Amino acid sequence: MEENYVIVAFWTIVTIYLAFKIFRCIRIIPAQDVLIVERLGKYNRTLRAGFHLLVPFVDRDAYYLSLKEQAIDVQPQICITHDNVQVKVDGVLYIKVIDPVRAAYGIQDYKFASIQLAQTTMRSIIGTMELDKTIGGEKDMINSTIVAAVDQASDPWGIKVNRYEILNIVPPKSVLDAMEKEKKAQISKRSQILLSEGERDSRINRSLGLKEEAINKSEGEKQRRINSAEGKAAEIESLAQASAKGIESIAVSITDQGGESAVKLQITKSFISNFLSLAKENTEILIPADVMNLPNLISNLTGNPTKPKA
Repeated sequence: MEENYVIVAFWTIVTIYLAFKIFRCIRIIPAQDVLIVERLGKYNRTLRAGFHLLVPFVDRDAYYLSLKEQAIDVQPQICITHDNVQVKVDGVLYIKVIDPVRAAYGIQDYKFASIQLAQTTMRSIIGTMELDKTIGGEKDMINSTIVAAVDQASDPWGIKVNRYEILNIVPPKSVLDAMEKEKKAQISKRSQILLSEGERDSRINRSLGLKEEAINKSEGEKQRRINSAEGKAAEIESLAQASAKGIESIAVSITDQGGESAVKLQITKSFISNFLSLAKENTEILIPADVMNLPNLISNLTGNPTKPKA
């Protein structure tokens, strides 16, 4: 009776084990994943997305790989620049499995190997650069150089390196403090330059304004004098023309009948009037000797002296 229980238990265990092995031979592969199958320790085939069956006790799933692009974190590492400054650099490496067989059998761990190669390449590149260029705008050059180096080295592994991105480049605190002071000095210098340039432009604008004002005033004064001179010239010309017309009228009047007598009469009246205006109180005057000979004096003034009587 006990032997029957042992036999039943044995066949039960064998049945469960065979069922488990048969169940383990069923493989459902998702999209963008592959399964490397080995038969009796040798590579047999690559299973891609879909339903697959393995031969029990003969086939085994050796490697399970993803064909998706993978972002691998590159841990921070210390790099020494060309001017002997230590900087801590980290980044992200983007790779993709192109050939699953070579990725499985070409190297032990393609992720670890890619990270190590990226770090060594980064140390080599930064070792040839100054700190200013490393922190400055040279990240794109570093990224492209690392991608080219890792991609070339990983070609036998069936790996394609798409890109590498530097996340942080952190120099020592003392260098950061020095850079901050330098930046503050540059900002202060720039602000002083801007202030001085503003003051200079302000002075130039003021001087230009004063210059234009002086020019406008001188032009105005010049125009005023020109206008005044032209007005005076026109006035003198008008007076001269009026005097000429008056003299011409007098000359015409003199040539007329009785004109000469009228002139003599006018001269006599003017002479007497001027003489009387001189003879004021408390005024001493010298009278010519022939002042009493008024007709002769008038004749001398008019240009027709009278002959003395015999």
